Amino acid sequence: MIEKKDFDYFNYGKIENEKFWRRIGHKPDLQNKTVLDFGCGHGALCINLAESGATKIKGIDLNEKLLKFANENLQQNYKEYQSKVDFQKQDLLDENFNEKFDLIVTKDTFEHSLNLPEILNKFYKILAKGGKVYAGFGPLYNSYNGDHGRTQLKLPWLHVVLSDKFIIKRYNSNNDIKINRIEDLGLSKYSLKDYKRIFKNSQFEIEFFITNQSDHPISIIFDLFSKIGFLKEFFTYNIYCILKKN
Repeated sequence: MIEKKDFDYFNYGKIENEKFWRRIGHKPDLQNKTVLDFGCGHGALCINLAESGATKIKGIDLNEKLLKFANENLQQNYKEYQSKVDFQKQDLLDENFNEKFDLIVTKDTFEHSLNLPEILNKFYKILAKGGKVYAGFGPLYNSYNGDHGRTQLKLPWLHVVLSDKFIIKRYNSNNDIKINRIEDLGLSKYSLKDYKRIFKNSQFEIEFFITNQSDHPISIIFDLFSKIGFLKEFFTYNIYCILKKN
């Protein structure tokens, strides 16, 4: 049975999809395309891709609960797309994952990806020539709320100010499940400089790259502060980019 909170989050995702395409500059021509949604979650973006004309969409994630919802929602509410959309628990980096795609989309995933260079290498291998990766993600670790609340600290940027050792000790004293490093909370800790370096060193051409895309009024202030050299890392909260395989 589909829980209301999951369905509400799915519907929220549908609204966010349009913002995703707007912030990344455009929605590509999806007619007759095969697409991979890396980190598909509740599956809202996969449904959006099917509605936009893609002929085959594969959504992969490692969260069984989210995939269970995605499959049940597909079967109950989007039956017309069952032949197009496939949700699977699958590790992209598994050596047996060798399907080919025209496009790859990924939303709010890279800030949790601990092995981004390997992921980009795999993207390059499974993309058709001329294929593109459309990615949007944040908040970045060094930004406001960059810990996604997972460190259980109550103030913005406190996770950046305090030492990892202190944060881990405090977290372990308050939780039954213990961690050895911040990354155990599913936080990559990549900085803005790290992302730029990783993208530059990948085999992809960076076709589009933009930061601080938001509809919230405070984003204007953040964008102004991000232009000040030593504050840039702390006031750059998201990235939208397109990577092309030549």
